[in-house]
Amino acid sequence: MWNYTDKVKEHFFNPKNSGVLDSANAVGEVGSITCGDALRLMLKVDPDTQIILDAKFQTFGCGSAIASSSALTEMIIGKTVDEALTLTNRDIAEYLGGLPPEKMHCSVMGAEALRAAIANYKGEAWEDDHEEGELVCKCFGIDAAMIERAVTVNGLTTLEEVTHYTKAGGSCQTCHEKIEEVLEEVLAKTGALKPAAKHAPGTVGLDAIKPLEPKAEPAAAPKLTNVQRMQAIMSAIEEMRPQIQRDGGDVELVDIDGKDIYVRLSGACSGCSQSAGTMMGVQMKLVEKLGEFVRVKPASLMPAHAG
Repeated sequence: MWNYTDKVKEHFFNPKNSGVLDSANAVGEVGSITCGDALRLMLKVDPDTQIILDAKFQTFGCGSAIASSSALTEMIIGKTVDEALTLTNRDIAEYLGGLPPEKMHCSVMGAEALRAAIANYKGEAWEDDHEEGELVCKCFGIDAAMIERAVTVNGLTTLEEVTHYTKAGGSCQTCHEKIEEVLEEVLAKTGALKPAAKHAPGTVGLDAIKPLEPKAEPAAAPKLTNVQRMQAIMSAIEEMRPQIQRDGGDVELVDIDGKDIYVRLSGACSGCSQSAGTMMGVQMKLVEKLGEFVRVKPASLMPAHAG
């Protein structure tokens, strides 16, 4: 399991400024639910002072995505638009006390959503879905410009780091050669062609970000059989149902497709602005129960042949 700081846990379990901002005059959307991460950032900007008076978010993703989005809104409220534009994903990670390297892409998504929202406010063009020829990673819709920003801001030097920070190359891996080309071009410009020394276990980004204490590697748990795995999933969901039902909702297991666990939310949870948080609570419970990474998705996203 990844080592999360208390501040990450605080912003995940008690996210600040989540929901819809009806008075928003700036909206930025990045990511895709089908890729596993999506963020919609809404801002209310005073047109006279250019100060961000309020900010809210809706996100579909892991606990780190929720925490990063929550932290971002807290960081930008009260700042001017130009001041907010100076924030980077490293600032978000540092505010949270650090993120596991594998979760740094969540802070990058927050920084990209902020750029998109401010571009929207200024009436400037912002394209998260780029022309096919401009894409580097088609699985996650990551273009060269986003990779260049992540490499430059965070001092990345390896393909693995680029994947941690952007998710590019984390699926089919056919884009690895192109990612390395972009990486080499940026390093050539900055004069950092020689890879920097590897970070110590548990550290995030550069030294400016507080490192996380490494956790001792636990003994490998015996692999569950398919039946045991299914029973563990059903048991974990049943354990969570009373808590969800107390809030007027419910959750039901619909199907299991490898790492993808499909559930259906009903009652007060259906269409609730906090439904993404509920889904991620279920996901974290399942990850803890199974000892492996799984994705919890709404039943509406099941493939046509499933079920």
